[in-house]
Amino acid sequence: MAEVVEVLVSGGKATAGPPLGPALGPLGINVKGVVDEINKQTASFNGMQVPVIIEVDDKKNFTISVGIPPTTALIMKEAGIEKGSGEPNVQIVGDVSLEAVVGIAKMKFEKMLSYDMKNAVKEVVGTCVSLGVTINGTKPKDFLKEIDTGMHDAVMNA
Repeated sequence: MAEVVEVLVSGGKATAGPPLGPALGPLGINVKGVVDEINKQTASFNGMQVPVIIEVDDKKNFTISVGIPPTTALIMKEAGIEKGSGEPNVQIVGDVSLEAVVGIAKMKFEKMLSYDMKNAVKEVVGTCVSLGVTINGTKPKDFLKEIDTGMHDAVMNA
């Protein structure tokens, strides 16, 4: 039977320290080998928290499954910010393009509760509300109204 370890690691910067070392050490596998493989697979998510699942079988072989970072981390990377606004309805801390929002929605679509791309984009825009990030210079709540009118359907369906 395989042992499964689920952790959140910093993309491309995992170490043998906590949380990986203590979780993998008792399994008797090469922790450095696992860490190196995780860093290789998560390099494109540099600096973001990435969910990783490590499965170790009876013969001490391991497989690594890398998830997609949380929506907030993807938006903050696109906006070039390190943290969201303390007062999201008052203070705007960044801006992202509609294309970036659609890209994030496509990446996260399988894990979202939305049935179609339009609602997935609205979920991502909703996250922008709580972060204090505008979309193409428009406040997220106003942008949601524009989406409802069909104003951005061409970009979302591309």
